Amino acid sequence: MTTEDGRPVESVQSLQRGLAVIRAFDAEHPRMTLSEVARQTDLTRATARRFLHTLVALGYTDTDGREFWLRPRVLDLGYAYLSSSSLPEIATPHLKAFTDTVHESSSVSVLDGLDIVYVARVPTRRIMTVAISVGTRFPAYATSMGRVLLAGLDEDDREVLLAKAELERLTPRTITSLPRLRRELDVVREQGWALVDQELELGLRSMAAPIRDPRGRTIAAANVSMSATQGSPEEARERLLPPLLAATGQIEHDLRITGA
Repeated sequence: MTTEDGRPVESVQSLQRGLAVIRAFDAEHPRMTLSEVARQTDLTRATARRFLHTLVALGYTDTDGREFWLRPRVLDLGYAYLSSSSLPEIATPHLKAFTDTVHESSSVSVLDGLDIVYVARVPTRRIMTVAISVGTRFPAYATSMGRVLLAGLDEDDREVLLAKAELERLTPRTITSLPRLRRELDVVREQGWALVDQELELGLRSMAAPIRDPRGRTIAAANVSMSATQGSPEEARERLLPPLLAATGQIEHDLRITGA
């Protein structure tokens, strides 16, 4: 059951707004004035002020009287998730072994709405304009891990998400047609892996495979990213797909053993 504005009847609006204020800060908005926070969150200035000063009192934000910014204590919120999940701990050694073998960066992410969120990463060199770390978010539709995760959803769940998607053209290669994206997801589901060539950022190519729980549900995805100048997509698939599938298989094996 939901309220007239679509919120679950059990939801607490003040908590939703407080979290929205925290999430308004990102790489593009590390410091904001009260007016900017209000604009980013669609809150009134008075409401935004109450939440900001509450967060200051709790130690999650700080201010110099004009601008506000997040404090390190915010990391506690993310750490609570990571410490309660064995996936990053189990996956990281396998990612490291895989990266040492292929000499390319590798990562694991989970699906959060229409975004992927990185939960483990082993980098080699930086090939994107944006630095990637645990907690980094990217739109699922334009990433190899995102397509693996979307393809792993039940049809109904996938359609609910896609109905909300705004397929922005991030590069000239980005798929922005919903019917075409659906066809691509069907291919990914059938073949069991995804390759995305310069759709998130020009010059970046990535390949991903699912990580499944003991019941066969896709719970995460692992990827390998590389420069698009390193041969053709077909050559990348031949070189990197077998060790990537081996790594995800090892992660799944350890998840079964630990009962995670």
